[in-house]
Amino acid sequence: MYKIFSKRIVDFLLSLIALPFFLICYALVAIAIKLDDGGPVFYCGERVGKGLKKYKMYKFRSMVINASDIRNEDGSTFNSSHDDRLTRVGRVIRKLSIDELPQILNVLKGDMALIGPRPSPSGNTHLYSEEYLRKFTVRPGITGYTQAFFRNGASIEQKQKSDVYYVDNLSFSLDIKVFFKTLLTVIKQEGIYTNEKSK
Repeated sequence: MYKIFSKRIVDFLLSLIALPFFLICYALVAIAIKLDDGGPVFYCGERVGKGLKKYKMYKFRSMVINASDIRNEDGSTFNSSHDDRLTRVGRVIRKLSIDELPQILNVLKGDMALIGPRPSPSGNTHLYSEEYLRKFTVRPGITGYTQAFFRNGASIEQKQKSDVYYVDNLSFSLDIKVFFKTLLTVIKQEGIYTNEKSK
């Protein structure tokens, strides 16, 4: 019942409640980004969601305008604190995961959930096993099991196993566990970047 019906209602209501906080945050981050380099506030990247449906995922822009799309060998996004594509403001909002907050709008639209496997970049589905494709039977989340316990420090194998584990064990209690573990992980600033070891 929770997976099929209640989860979407909870996601929508909580996102609606969080919207005023997001708007305040948006105003502050927008000013900072504009003062930094004058470019657009949002970055909209194409992602693959539930049912392999493509959609535009919103983020606060943390990279320079027209930054190149650098991928690792496994198709995942290159992510490092030494990445020259990051702006000064971008380094800060990534460190605090503030860049992900606009995805509240994706949750309200129904593209995403608050908790779920993180969205996959488009163009990678041919690399996924039949087992991992089960990830796309649920909505992707702003945060998820992998991000809560590894953030960006997990290997591709760990990420895939964690995503499938979440799908197989999805429940209200697991979502609560993931939510509070995510808060702790962000506060402790663990596993921020993929392409370097966590400090």
